[in-house]
Amino acid sequence: MGVLSGIRVVEFEAIGPAPFGTMLLADMGADVVRIDRPQKASDLGPKLEGKRADITGRNRRSVTLDLKRPDSVAAALELIERADVVIEGFRPGTMERLGLGPDIAFKRNPRLVYARMTGWGQTGPMADRAGHDLNYIALSGVLSSIGLAGGRPVPPLNLVGDYGGGGMLLAMGVLAALVNVQRGGAGQVVDAAMTEGAAQLGSVIWGLLAGGHWKEQRGSNLLDGGAPWYDTYETRDGQYMAIGPIESRFYAQMLEILGLSNADLPNQHDRAGWPRLREAFTAAFLGRTREQWVAAFEGSDACVAPVLGLVEAARHPHGVARGSFIEVDGVVQPVPAPRFLGTPSAQPQPAPERGEHGGDALRDWGFDTAAIERLRALGLGWRA
Repeated sequence: MGVLSGIRVVEFEAIGPAPFGTMLLADMGADVVRIDRPQKASDLGPKLEGKRADITGRNRRSVTLDLKRPDSVAAALELIERADVVIEGFRPGTMERLGLGPDIAFKRNPRLVYARMTGWGQTGPMADRAGHDLNYIALSGVLSSIGLAGGRPVPPLNLVGDYGGGGMLLAMGVLAALVNVQRGGAGQVVDAAMTEGAAQLGSVIWGLLAGGHWKEQRGSNLLDGGAPWYDTYETRDGQYMAIGPIESRFYAQMLEILGLSNADLPNQHDRAGWPRLREAFTAAFLGRTREQWVAAFEGSDACVAPVLGLVEAARHPHGVARGSFIEVDGVVQPVPAPRFLGTPSAQPQPAPERGEHGGDALRDWGFDTAAIERLRALGLGWRA
């Protein structure tokens, strides 16, 4: 059920951005079979407490293969023959060494979309080096702009490289390639690199830099906390409010609610006056608790919102009204997004254990009983 219903995806077990990108496709209805190792590698990411906490692994079925065995590689190729999409997140050259690279896959399935998720990309002098989100966004130029004035760059969780510039870019590339194939085009290799995806997320910053509106100095610009009216402020109870009234009419509303509309303050865009504005906003917000400020700004266009924790966010009235979060097997998690009003996505199902529901997946993919038993003999394993 979903806009991608009928699209078959073979996913090779990985961590971070590739599972997230695959989750996006699975949430939209793609039928995903994940090829897992028989046992989890000791260095394959942090240990989650049970499969139910593996949110980015939701909406899949699993088979297990030891890809170091030729018979298991043969079994993987039989799955690839029936797939629309392959997703892998290994270092460049790994799939080729296994005998599962694009050249071999396209001979078996010429209309395949073969998506590759890496940090540095498939080519270039750093392509075969290890790295993680923070390394990739450091090289992209984005990390240098995140942090407080006078301080060091601050890791923005792993949202910019792994997920925004990685998995989401991967999913978009897969969808574009699928459109091309469905229009009669040939199969495609999607080379999604987190360094390039992170840089692309910063396109507006590159534009501001080119136009002379961005300083390569943290905490001195419009969107990096340099502007006193685009920042967070502590409240009397030690919580925080986030403000962002960039437009003058919204800024005026904020001043009025803060009780500062008649104060002798510098102009909003007078950079020399920004320290005085920050002092005034700091003192004002410390005068009330966060919830008191929420009540004061209720219904306004002042572009002010409370800074919520993860648990609080799932309980906020707006998210509750929209059903923005859902509980699956006791784990609260975001619902699939974006929404499709004509073809809504199904409720997420928890991530599978290794090999869970693999037999059902093979039957759904058109393998008969004899073929399934043959694949099992080739090394493909599953659980009921």
